[in-house]
Amino acid sequence: MRDFQQPGRSAAYADRAMVATSHPLATQTALDMLRAGGNAVDAAIAAVAVQSVVESHMTGIGGDCFLIYKPNGKDPIALNGSGRAPAASDPAALRDQGHAEIPRESPFSVSIPGAVDAWAKIHGDHGKLEWAQVLAPAIGFAKNGYRITPRVAYDWSINAEFLAKQDNAAKAFLTGAGTTPGAGDKHAQPALGATLERIAKEGRDGFYAGPVAEEICAYLKDKGGVHTLDDFDAQRAEYVTPISTDYRGHTVLELPPNGQGVNALLIMNILTALGKSFADLEEDERIHYLAEATKLGYATRDRYVADPAHAEVGVDALLSAEYAQACAAKIAPDRALPQRPIDLPKHRDTIYLCVVDEDGNAISFINSIFHSFGSGLMTDRSGVLLHSRAASFVLEDGHPNILAGGKRPMHTIIPGMVMKDGDVVMPFGVMGGHYQATGQAHHLSRMFDMGMDPQEAMEAPRSFADGEVLEVETAVYDQVRAKLEARGQAIAPAKGPIGGSQAIWIDRQRGVLIGGTDPRKDGLAFGY
Repeated sequence: MRDFQQPGRSAAYADRAMVATSHPLATQTALDMLRAGGNAVDAAIAAVAVQSVVESHMTGIGGDCFLIYKPNGKDPIALNGSGRAPAASDPAALRDQGHAEIPRESPFSVSIPGAVDAWAKIHGDHGKLEWAQVLAPAIGFAKNGYRITPRVAYDWSINAEFLAKQDNAAKAFLTGAGTTPGAGDKHAQPALGATLERIAKEGRDGFYAGPVAEEICAYLKDKGGVHTLDDFDAQRAEYVTPISTDYRGHTVLELPPNGQGVNALLIMNILTALGKSFADLEEDERIHYLAEATKLGYATRDRYVADPAHAEVGVDALLSAEYAQACAAKIAPDRALPQRPIDLPKHRDTIYLCVVDEDGNAISFINSIFHSFGSGLMTDRSGVLLHSRAASFVLEDGHPNILAGGKRPMHTIIPGMVMKDGDVVMPFGVMGGHYQATGQAHHLSRMFDMGMDPQEAMEAPRSFADGEVLEVETAVYDQVRAKLEARGQAIAPAKGPIGGSQAIWIDRQRGVLIGGTDPRKDGLAFGY
């Protein structure tokens, strides 16, 4: 139980259904869908559509998504809704233009958005409510406006300079004075609302064919892009078999590559191979061992993880006990491994949500535009802010994650799900770009080693071995930092809150749902 004399919040408790998102309007919308007779799929899509409006710097219809869905009494399914590079993509052409990496603010960073197709697919296969009913709240907020919440206002403010350089995005997200709206200000996106209305009427074709796709292709072509209507028409989400590992007596599910879920599982395997429970360690020791496992896990990810349709990814070998033991053998309690840069662009922007409905169906859902405000490229008439996910590709010949036509980039977004005795006990996820794999291991170790509830686990101070330094939040005490530096960890204050998270624990013995939402965001966990 938390200390009620300290800052923090209590976990949410409910009997029948629970929603956890990073925005109050999204949580409210999802609950409305459940009360209207919808299921977890309906609620999740309605919520993410709302977040595509009210947290549009983090997510949107111009981005990608992944999800894991566990229908009650059936096996879990996973859906890869990540987009592909345009067929005409050519890494040599970009190198000839002098690029060592894919520029964020360019059409080359825009892979075909996969989110809308994935939403339509999972809803068509598993939803209960009418498609238009599910999208109606998002349409209303886009057309009629919504109030800016504090974390959204903060995120927008630190991107004001970036937005000012954009054409249509500056008009959409800056005030007449060239500033970003503040907390409590009202904001609307009528062009996006009209596009959502078109999608509500026409389904996926409202985005991937007709005026919306035509405008996106023309806009990107004008900036030097190679996107075609055929690329948009070919975009399809794919059901995939989840991968898993055992962690502290629970089965943790992730999507297979091209996502970094395998990295999250590898970090958990390394912690297991160390043979140490977080409950038996001091805080500096917990941070040290997690940092060391992170360095090894991310080095492995950057070397091997890519689209398996274009490059072989030995998932079984990476998740073997032998590989985890070999990694753990490199970790010493009294000294730090060298820091190495993460090879891919830094970003910390996405949304994650989860829902458990009255029938026991559970969904773990993540949707992203990669960088904050994505590529910054935004169409005028349709109001679609385009992601920058293709910046995850590399341009190095022979690398498994090299840019290629029709290929999916290595993805950082990873929804998680925990199983016990064959049934789901927790949909969960951690936001924060590269941090997500480390964040999942941190969250589960706090719960399963230290007995924390989901809310307590996500409120615990965070750290991340991010490139050349070990970033630590302000809540990590000075004496802990000093002990870490004595081991050779290069400590640096985090430039902002590290990540965000949501989770719903299903306590089957007591018949109660326990929801948590990260205080680093504006979110809300609530149920009935």
